[in-house]
Amino acid sequence: MSDVRGAGRRGYRVRWVAAGSGAVAAAVLLALPLAGVPPFGVGPAQGTRTPAAPTSPLVWAGTLKPPIVTRAQWGADPKLLDQKPHYADSVRAVVIHHTGHPNGYDCADSPDLVREVYEAHAVNKAWGDIGYNFLVDTCGTIFEGRLGGADRAVIGAHTVGLNTGTTGIAAIGTFTAGTPVPEPMRRSIEKLIAWKLALTQADPVANTHLLSRNSDSRFAKNTTVTMPAVFGHIDAYETNCPGDALMQLLPALRKGAARLQGDAKLLAHEKDQRSRRQADGAG
Repeated sequence: MSDVRGAGRRGYRVRWVAAGSGAVAAAVLLALPLAGVPPFGVGPAQGTRTPAAPTSPLVWAGTLKPPIVTRAQWGADPKLLDQKPHYADSVRAVVIHHTGHPNGYDCADSPDLVREVYEAHAVNKAWGDIGYNFLVDTCGTIFEGRLGGADRAVIGAHTVGLNTGTTGIAAIGTFTAGTPVPEPMRRSIEKLIAWKLALTQADPVANTHLLSRNSDSRFAKNTTVTMPAVFGHIDAYETNCPGDALMQLLPALRKGAARLQGDAKLLAHEKDQRSRRQADGAG
């Protein structure tokens, strides 16, 4: 959303450091996991046991990935693109936004709204691309935003100073005080948070450390700041975004995402235990 000056500063801890070196749902394609099958004739030697390897963290994290409408599917015009993607080492936090659109739109029009944001950011603001990494409509449909790969740590243009190491999720609409946040939208945002942070083993209810790279944020350039792993745009910049309604929802979003991560870990652990029992029985 366009930034509005004048919001009060929030008291996050700041530590000085030296500068560092550096319809829509039908269009969604659901990927089905492929089960690995060992080659014929390959197996443990007689009298030996082959313990099952623990599930890789990326395996259980991958199970959290929600359906995402790609740029090609929502119609991102490549002629408007004026830059190549840049990447951080990891995603350590999620920043919640709203786009400022009027509420009550028809979800069939959501791709049009995403294209509208794309043009506003890429052309009018001269950012070269859409600023957000993801956008979510009132029906819970998730749209891929900035180019570079939904599963990668793409540096966006959504939170000045703290773009590196964060993912920007924008709720399509305006969520000022008292505005209901639709349940499908809320659930999809929770799923996105859980998945993106799980890819780097980040806890949605924990704090993280980010380096401010621009003094136009609430924090001076080259300061390391302690932030929640899920925070609102206003926490990093003087703006009314994402609106009081979404700000009040942040604690619930953090807990919901953490619960989803916990469920995924539990299922992965149970799968490991079954594999180990089967391996022991085979021995």
